[in-house]
Amino acid sequence: MEARGEKTHTCGTICLKYLLFLFNVLFWLAGGAVLAVGVWTLVEKSDYISLLNSSLYSASAYILIVAGVIVIMTGIIGCCATLKELKSLLIVYLILLLCIFLLEIIAGVMAYINHQELDEELRQNLKVTMQQKYQQPGEESVTQAVDRLQQEFKCCGSNSSSDWSDSIWIQDPQNKRLVPDSCCKTPSDLCGQRDHPSNIYKVEGGCIMKLEEFILNQLYILGAVGIGIAFLQLVGMMFTCCLYRNLKEDPY
Repeated sequence: MEARGEKTHTCGTICLKYLLFLFNVLFWLAGGAVLAVGVWTLVEKSDYISLLNSSLYSASAYILIVAGVIVIMTGIIGCCATLKELKSLLIVYLILLLCIFLLEIIAGVMAYINHQELDEELRQNLKVTMQQKYQQPGEESVTQAVDRLQQEFKCCGSNSSSDWSDSIWIQDPQNKRLVPDSCCKTPSDLCGQRDHPSNIYKVEGGCIMKLEEFILNQLYILGAVGIGIAFLQLVGMMFTCCLYRNLKEDPY
């Protein structure tokens, strides 16, 4: 009976090892996904950062990259601790999982609070940024961001195309356009001379509404990824505690 109990206990430990190893593989892949989202946000959507006076958007991307690297490193530590059956390393791994889990909760709360501030800041500053910095010396990044924003989201102006009438660039006597060429449905040189709906985008709510939708969708994606990783962490912490206890009790 006793020998059978020891054998069963050893099999349970082996099962826990492989379950925890599988978890760490999934956790490592999740870290890679977080890292990829952070890099994609910086590389693919970096133009829009110049339209925001706040560094929140770029900071969020960098936080994602750092978090992804930490998750990947934690997964590697977990794999080593599991395969080598190092109880001290299992404790380190458990503490890292708990810290990441707590950081995710804090980051989630801050993201929700800051989203409200970002939304208000966007409404207040996007119009001024577009009117005062578009096609101005030294503001090439803003000009590129505005052109890409209007073409990608098929919009014109901050709230509407009429916002461009107060633009420094549009009011320049040498400029013959009513709106930038990027407002046109079929962009071409000087196509912005006509602001008729058949020629330019007339979207209700303007580019602000489109950019707000984009940022909100980004938050949904980050939230879904965060919830998935948090669930994995809870499972991982449970497996780690069970494996640590079994290794402590297992005579082998």
